[in-house]
Amino acid sequence: MKKNMGTADRIIRVIIAAIVGVLFFTDVISGTLGIILLVIAGIFVLTSFVSFCPLYAPFGIRTCSLNKN
Repeated sequence: MKKNMGTADRIIRVIIAAIVGVLFFTDVISGTLGIILLVIAGIFVLTSFVSFCPLYAPFGIRTCSLNKN
C-alpha cells in the first residue's frame, strides 16, 4: 500500500472521529445513527494511522506530496 493521505487529511479525520466519539458517549447522538457514525469514526482513525484510504485509490486521489528523487 502506498500512502495516499497527507498530514492535514489525517489530522482532520482524527478530529472528526474524536468529535463523533465525544458526542456518542455523552448521548448527544444515539441509536442506529450513533452506532453508524461511531463505526465510521473508527474507520477514520484506522485510515489515519496507516495513511491509506481505500476509497481514494480507485479515483487516483492523493492528498500527500509526491517525493521526487
